[in-house]
Amino acid sequence: MDFETRIYPQIGGFGRYNRLVAAFTWVPSFAVALSLCSELFFTSVPGSYHCKRDPSLFPAAFQYRNLSAQELVNLTIPWARETGLSRCELYRYPANVSNFTKDLSDGVVSCTVGWEYTEAAGLESNFVTEWDLVCDSFWKVPLEQVCFMTGWILGYILLGCVCDRLGRRRVFLCSAVLSGLLGFGVCVSISPAMFLLLRLSQGGNLAGLFLSSYVTRLELCDSPHRLMVTVIGGLLAVCGELLLPGLAVLCRDWPVLQAVVTLPLLMLLSYWWCASVFPESPRWLLATRQISSAKRVLLSFSLRNRVCLGDDICASENLLAEIDLVYTEDCRPRFHNVCELAHTRVIWKNCLILGFTGFIGAGIQYCFTRNLLGFQPHFYFSYFLRVLAGGLACALLWATVNRFGRRGMLLLSSIVTGMASLLLLALTQYLMDGFILVLSIVGLLSSQAMAMLSVFFASEVMPTVVRGATLGLVLAAGCVGQAASSLMELQSNSGYFLHHVVFASFAVLSVLCIMLLPESKRKPLPDSLKEGENQRRPPLFLSRDERDSLPLLQARPRPSDYNPDNYSRLVSATKKMLSRDALPFRMAGPLPPPLLSRSRDEQAVDNEDS
Repeated sequence: MDFETRIYPQIGGFGRYNRLVAAFTWVPSFAVALSLCSELFFTSVPGSYHCKRDPSLFPAAFQYRNLSAQELVNLTIPWARETGLSRCELYRYPANVSNFTKDLSDGVVSCTVGWEYTEAAGLESNFVTEWDLVCDSFWKVPLEQVCFMTGWILGYILLGCVCDRLGRRRVFLCSAVLSGLLGFGVCVSISPAMFLLLRLSQGGNLAGLFLSSYVTRLELCDSPHRLMVTVIGGLLAVCGELLLPGLAVLCRDWPVLQAVVTLPLLMLLSYWWCASVFPESPRWLLATRQISSAKRVLLSFSLRNRVCLGDDICASENLLAEIDLVYTEDCRPRFHNVCELAHTRVIWKNCLILGFTGFIGAGIQYCFTRNLLGFQPHFYFSYFLRVLAGGLACALLWATVNRFGRRGMLLLSSIVTGMASLLLLALTQYLMDGFILVLSIVGLLSSQAMAMLSVFFASEVMPTVVRGATLGLVLAAGCVGQAASSLMELQSNSGYFLHHVVFASFAVLSVLCIMLLPESKRKPLPDSLKEGENQRRPPLFLSRDERDSLPLLQARPRPSDYNPDNYSRLVSATKKMLSRDALPFRMAGPLPPPLLSRSRDEQAVDNEDS
């Protein structure tokens, strides 16, 4: 049964209850955005830091000299050409020196009693300053970022498959419980290893929370409203990112900030007791042939949308009767897994292309944000510019995608991303600073639009029976692109130029791949693998009607113009016309009896029509 044409209108369409459920699915986007972007504050390295003074490295006479703060720093900390004051070394003096200068020092040593830091991105302490992860231990910071992204990748892949097997609601509730508990576990971490493992586990559950809410929101909407509810969810996530710096300033310490961003996750536990605010997707229940559960959920949607308001038979009762005719009593549930994509020709191709574009859109953003540090190295400048670019990308997609199509806008965003990255690669040494800033902002905007549209496009072209798993693969590819930037920091940005060249080349290559995608604008969501396979890419150029169409070269027969309603009207009109024409003959004399006798009711109807 076609869900959007035969079932969706009979349960109220995108009615009051559907809009309410869509609004409740926006709340997880806000909560997940807070926990995801808090990683930037936890792993932010302070702008300046140096070793603490170790009294054992200086003679006793040093304690009794009246020195200013600047003189004290000059005598204890060496000078480095790249960073100014050395961040990892201290002067060491002989013990028997009474009148000394730094020229009499006995060499330098590594920091012995810790470091002194400036404020780290609104927080007085974070993951870096708590355990002194600088100098020889600097590699633990990008390692934690990579592990956090690895948790998201595993969560998208594994919990996406679970979504298609156990349902969207169960994955949502379990992910909300575990992510909340693990979030509070992070607050009491006593070592970097414990912090890393808990963040990895929390990242996986946050991925399941986001994926289940995203898929449920999409499957409750019809084609005209899918883009609107998705963009509003993205804008609410942008609001959470804008709110996070203020929370960091108020909290001051990283455990307090972690507890604050975990509270919205615990609030989602209210969805457990109030099942009506986050029901199971009826589209998924019908696609997997869980008929009894599907009938119960469809009846709930029909009643809450107030479809039955009179004493007549409700449309939902007719719908349930029709479902009983289509699906027999011995119909058993049938689930699909992502391994079945190996036997498809179109679905796996669409998943591969959209995963590739999502990987490029998420990974190339590091190339543009790194250029912004040359204009303003402050943390908040690049942070707010990136967040505002994401909000503007959401607004542009809302205004253009329904008008120009998904494929056209994805193609345009990939072209702009590739052009901006190539221009920055080739002409950075010859362009003015203002032009480089503009190119970086335009590239950041287009790359974020490319990443968001790849996810939305994939959710529309993937069939319902494997939508969770395939969308999880596309989102996981985007997380791999984000983890690539942390790998660059792990190598002290030694491979940044190669990183930029590779992603710019991929952006140019994606232009050719996008042309192989179908167009999903104003089309219903596919439910089965067969419907997903029937999606074909539209022609590059529209054919003109005035051109001759040769029958031998016609690719497929044109659809029939037969309409049962029009045919029934034609039959009734013909009966009326024949009855009027036969009226004079009836007055002239009796007619012979018909070959097939009719009932009195049919004769009465004919008399009324005449």
